[in-house]
This record gives sequence, structure tokens and C-alpha cells, in this order.
Amino acid sequence: MAKRRVEMMEETRAKLVAAARKAFAEKGYAASMDELTAEAGLTRGELCHNFGDKRGLLAAVVNQVDAEMASRAQEIGGRAENAWEGLPTEGTAYIEMALDPEVQRIVLLDGPAVLGDPSQWPSQSNCLQATKQTVQQLITQGILKPVDAEAAARLLNGAALNAALWIAASEDPKDVLPKAAQAFRYLATGLLAN
Repeated sequence: MAKRRVEMMEETRAKLVAAARKAFAEKGYAASMDELTAEAGLTRGELCHNFGDKRGLLAAVVNQVDAEMASRAQEIGGRAENAWEGLPTEGTAYIEMALDPEVQRIVLLDGPAVLGDPSQWPSQSNCLQATKQTVQQLITQGILKPVDAEAAARLLNGAALNAALWIAASEDPKDVLPKAAQAFRYLATGLLAN
């Protein structure tokens, strides 16, 4: 009986997140919670029980989308010809996702406006740890200069995030993207040992 209840709660949360993701992508944070819950076939009480409020629901959606972005960027970086090339390729892939309208609105515009500093989000913490591991491996292999791995990872992640935020907020994101991507690659290259 308890297992079924947990499954039902997870199903309710998933429905709410899916409906909110669609609504936030289309209408932004101004989306009506009554419409959202009705579309999901749920009640406002279920929303409050599961997420506390609209802000909590946005945090869950941002976490989901940002985690998907990180996963896609890691996958793209993993296809690079070597571990070093994977590092700037992954960061550039993250930056390029700023052109996706869903990512722009939910993660890069509404997320920071409502939830505050993105570097404090759990999903960004996970990205930081993954980047730190990669940087540490590259330092150990002598590919990167012997810098503090956490400092380098924080600067690389911060640069990629801020580039994505710049692109999303710009009047011409497609014009800004190549400039941001090139500068990011030059920044990362500065860490090379040779």
C-alpha cells in the first residue's frame, strides 16, 4: 500500500512538472497556476502539497531543464577526440543551448529572476562537480596547468553560464553566440599547460 502511494505521489509530481514546463515555456512565470493544474487534471492543493507554491514548482522545472542541458553538454563533450577537447566543447554546447526558446525563458530569464543566483542552484552544483573532476584529471595528466581544480572549474562554469545568460538577454542572440563561444574557448585554452 505504501509503495503504491509513493508511486502516485511521484506520478502527481511528474504531471505537475510536465504541465508547468509547458506553461512556463509558453507563457513564462506569469502562467496561471489554475490553468496549469486543470490541464494536468490536478488541483491547486496538490501543487501546494508537492511544491509548496508556484516558486517551488518553477525550481523543480528549472532543475529538470538545467539537468537535461548539463547531460546533453556532457554527451556532446564526450564525443570530442580527447579529454582536453571535451572540456571546451562541453562548455560551448551549454552556451549554444541558450538559443533554445524553452531554455531561454525557463532557465536563463525566469529562473534567475524568480529563484536568484543560478550558481546556487542544485543543478549548477552538479555541473560544477563534474567539471571539477574533469579539470582535476586533466591537471593530473599534465594537460592543464597546475591550478586549483575547483577555482578553474568555478571560473569555467561561471563563464559558460554567464555567456548563456548574455545570449538569452540580448536583442540578437544569434549574433552574440559566436562571440561568446569564441571567448569561452580562448578562456579555456588559457589553462593548457603547453
